[in-house]
Amino acid sequence: MNELKIAPLIEALLSTKASDLHLNINDHPSLRIDGGLKKLNYPKLTNNDTKELCYPILSDKQIKRLDIQGEVDGMFAYNEDARFRFNIYKTLGGIAAAFRIIPTKIPLLKDLNAPEFFKNLTKLHRGLVLVTGPTGSGKSTTLASMINEINMNQDKHIVTIEDPVEFIHKPIKSTISHREVERDTEDFKSGLKYVLRQDPDVILIGEMRDSETIAAALTAAETGHLVFGTLHTNSAPKSINRIIDSFNAAEQNQIRAMLSSSLKAVISQTLIPRIGGGRVAAWEIMSNNDAIANLIRENKVHQIYSTMQIGQSDSHMQTQTKNLVKLVKDGIIELSDAINYAFYTEQLKRELQIS
Repeated sequence: MNELKIAPLIEALLSTKASDLHLNINDHPSLRIDGGLKKLNYPKLTNNDTKELCYPILSDKQIKRLDIQGEVDGMFAYNEDARFRFNIYKTLGGIAAAFRIIPTKIPLLKDLNAPEFFKNLTKLHRGLVLVTGPTGSGKSTTLASMINEINMNQDKHIVTIEDPVEFIHKPIKSTISHREVERDTEDFKSGLKYVLRQDPDVILIGEMRDSETIAAALTAAETGHLVFGTLHTNSAPKSINRIIDSFNAAEQNQIRAMLSSSLKAVISQTLIPRIGGGRVAAWEIMSNNDAIANLIRENKVHQIYSTMQIGQSDSHMQTQTKNLVKLVKDGIIELSDAINYAFYTEQLKRELQIS
C-alpha cells in the first residue's frame, strides 16, 4: 500500500492521531484532529490530483458507481496499521473524498469510561438497544466495544450487517459473521430478511435507514434476539419519534406497541474536546421501564425527557445535561465546549448557575 500516492497523507493522519482526512479540489488536504479541521502544508489539489489519490483504491465497479451516482462508499486497509472507511464524491465536476480511520484495536468498555449499564445491556437475551448521535460521534466505536464484551464472555452467534463493515471482530467465545451490504448481501432489507435463518443470538445493524429495516429489527427483537442499531438522532425522544414517523399513520399504533415492549435502551452520545487533548463522550441514557413504555404506547413521547430527569436518582438513566455538568465540574471539558455541545443549553446554564 505504501506505493499509493495517498500514502504520505495517510501517514500524516496516523502520526497526528487524526480521525479523518479530507481531500477537495482547489484546497489543501485537511485532517480532523480532536474535532477540528487542520489544513496540511501540502499543495492545493487539482481534480487530477484527487483522482490520482483516490482512484487506485477503488475497484472498477466502484469507479463506475462514482461516475453514475456521483458518490461511492467503501473501505480499504493500509498495511496492518489501519483500516479506513471512505466516501468519494463529485463536487463542482471534480472529485473529493472523506476518509475516516477505523481502529484495528477494539477498545474495551472500560477504555471508553462507559457506565456499568452498558455492560448490563450486553447480557440481555432479547430486545432492541439503540446508540444514536450525529456522524462522527463515536457510535460505531461504542457498539464495537459492546459486541466485543459479548464476544469475550458469551457463547453466542453474532451477525453484523453493515455498510461497510467497520470493526473486524476475531472470534473469542462467540462466533461472528460479518456481512457487508452489496458485497455479502444486497441491502439492509435483504440482510435482515434472511438473518433469522442464520441462527443468530445477537444482530448488529449498521444503520436503521428506513421503515423496512426498522420493522425487521423490531421483529427480530420481539422474537428472542438482542439487536443493536444506530440512528442519526441526538436524544432518546427524537430517536423514538424518528422510528415511529418512519411509518405511515395506519401502522404507527402497532409500531408504538412493538417499540414499547422491545426497546431496552437508547444511548445518545456526543464527542467533546477533552482538556489536554483528545475527545470524551457525553452520554444521555434512557432505560426503558414501565413508565416510559406506557408513554410510548400512549403517544406521549414528549413526556419522556421529564421522566428521564425524575428517574436519574434511582435508575441507570441520565440526561446529557447531568453528564455535561459532571464533566465540567471534574475538569474534563471546558465550560464553553459544554455549552456549545449541549442539547438543552439553557438547562445546562441553570444547572451550572451561570447566566
